[in-house]
Amino acid sequence: MLKHRGFPGRMPGTDFQFTIRRANVKEGATKLIRRERFKDRKSLDRAADAAFMAALWQYFGEETFERGNLDAGRLSWLFGREVVPAEDPFDPSSYEALLKIDVKRAEAAFPEVFAPDAPDALESDWDEDE
Repeated sequence: MLKHRGFPGRMPGTDFQFTIRRANVKEGATKLIRRERFKDRKSLDRAADAAFMAALWQYFGEETFERGNLDAGRLSWLFGREVVPAEDPFDPSSYEALLKIDVKRAEAAFPEVFAPDAPDALESDWDEDE
């Protein structure tokens, strides 16, 4: 399993996980599914989606990327809309699956992520001197 070094492990100040530590060798990768985002979702859940999308955009941009250690649960909230398969056939249960950001749909769903003054999602939220 490819580990995306420098990608945030979670949303700062929360327990919303963005990456996993190790591969599940016993059962394999969790299958990516398209989860419906209903309008009555909590604002913190929507903020986590935006933070994850910002991290994906700043880390990968328009390039195709391997799923690797990205959390399947968090990816599933964007999968099939803003994050789409980049290969055919696509294996949703593979750590090696290739994905890409559908920029038009992502920009429409998360305009704040693509704004010129968007904050740096990859910046560390802790100070090394502390």
